[in-house]
Amino acid sequence: MTLPMSDPTAWATAMNNLGMAPLGIAGQPILPDFDPALGMMTGIPPITPMMPGLGIVPPPIPPDMPVVKEIIHCKSCTLFPPNPNLPPPATRERPPGCKTVFVGGLPENGTEQIIVEVFEQCGEIIAIRKSKKNFCHIRFAEEYMVDKALYLSGYRIRLGSSTDKKDTGRLHVDFAQARDDLYEWECKQRMLAREERHRRRMEEERLRPPSPPPVVHYSDHECSIVAEKLKDDSKFSEAVQTLLTWIERGEVNRRSANNFYSMIQSANSHVRRLVNEKAAHEKDMEEAKEKFKQALSGILIQFEQIVAVYHSASKQKAWDHFTKAQRKNISVWCKQAEEIRNIHNDELMGIRREEEMEMSDDEIEETTETKETEESALVSQAEALKEENDSLRWQLDAYRNEVELLKQEQGKAHREDDPNKEQQLKLLQQALQGMQQHLLKVQEEYKKKEAELEKLKDDKLQVEKMLENLKEKESCASRLCASNQDSEYPLEKTMNSSPIKSEREALLVGIISTFLHVHPFGASIEYICSYLHRLDNKICTSDVECLMGRLQHTFKQEMTGVGASLEKRWKFCGFEGLKLT
Repeated sequence: MTLPMSDPTAWATAMNNLGMAPLGIAGQPILPDFDPALGMMTGIPPITPMMPGLGIVPPPIPPDMPVVKEIIHCKSCTLFPPNPNLPPPATRERPPGCKTVFVGGLPENGTEQIIVEVFEQCGEIIAIRKSKKNFCHIRFAEEYMVDKALYLSGYRIRLGSSTDKKDTGRLHVDFAQARDDLYEWECKQRMLAREERHRRRMEEERLRPPSPPPVVHYSDHECSIVAEKLKDDSKFSEAVQTLLTWIERGEVNRRSANNFYSMIQSANSHVRRLVNEKAAHEKDMEEAKEKFKQALSGILIQFEQIVAVYHSASKQKAWDHFTKAQRKNISVWCKQAEEIRNIHNDELMGIRREEEMEMSDDEIEETTETKETEESALVSQAEALKEENDSLRWQLDAYRNEVELLKQEQGKAHREDDPNKEQQLKLLQQALQGMQQHLLKVQEEYKKKEAELEKLKDDKLQVEKMLENLKEKESCASRLCASNQDSEYPLEKTMNSSPIKSEREALLVGIISTFLHVHPFGASIEYICSYLHRLDNKICTSDVECLMGRLQHTFKQEMTGVGASLEKRWKFCGFEGLKLT
């Protein structure tokens, strides 16, 4: 082919995109380093299905990137690119595992050889199904080859140099849905699913905990071994598991009951040991808490001393002698120390609040327990009597069964050989009579206790009604007294409405005023309470804050700092409040 070319480099780029060897005017390769075995230029890696982006779904072309299409020359035909201003040709949705393309707009005189010549540069062709109506279906070996074939959609094809209508056409390449492609894709998906299931199964088997060793069957020898293990603290858990399995299997019978009872008794002996261990651990935990609290309080004292050093250094007497860099470092250190001190102070206050909450919960539990002791004692006695009654009935049934068995054995055996059995029968009958008498006594006691319980409940209801009546009378009397006091002593009412309600609060106000007078820049509520706790540990932070909030002319709250160092500070304003009041 000796056709003129406008731009050989652009034509070479288009041919390289299709994986075709670009030819010159004389049929020679334009670029000397082109490798025909690879189907592209040397130095560019060959396109394979294993490359990233050329798997089952191809990478989308960015919309901003312009696609340059040039004239493509083949041996028997020439492909002319479509108008670049036209929109790209439409395609249907890509079927899964698509390897087949539909090619329409073929020339009427186009043969299968020409189709192979045009599309074999896109990849290995497995099959071509050509129709008489100027279209065909091409099946490629791999999925990525379909994307190369779609690049030719919109090209005008001309056979040779003829301008006859039967020798020209406009190619339309689109995805085609084929059964073979779908079957291969489903087989591949099933294979991947099998591999995934196998991988998950192997992972589950690897992470599965090992099964426990099987428990041996009961025998006298194994029973003696387990009994010895139950006495050993280190082997107790293993022996208890074996004992539990034997009991659940139903190994307990009349012959082995004594052995099992002794093992249960030895298991019960470990209860006291476990309780003592728990108490020891609780004691260690309390000691550790106390040590931590003492260490934290010591750290807080040292932080207070460090902050006091910073504050004294920031006063004018010493501050003027420092340089600017030194002042900046001192102020930064002071802020950091105050932040850390506040964090530790919050931790200590939280620990103390938890202790106060635990103390209050214990007091509430003690008060509720004292109220419920009388009723719970009676209820527990009644339940104990019920259990005794049931146990006696079961014993009676057991004795009756034994008597019936002995009677049957006595009827079968000879009377001469049974003097001992007659004595046993008499003894059993006497025991039965004694048990029946005891059962009657227990039933009578149970009825008496039930009657006492009903009486106590009635008395309780009457007491509650009387308490309600007394409360109503007290409320009425307090209302009358309040109305009389309002009418007769209006001045006393105004005096009693003062914000300070007790002498203790007056003392607190005085102490806080002197403390804040010493700290003119104010102090946080945690700092004030830490000072007050040295005088009295029972002082609550919320009560102190409420008291200071009521005295608005004596104390005022301000926000200081910026960003993370923002905090609330209380200041003493009594001298200013005296002028206002």
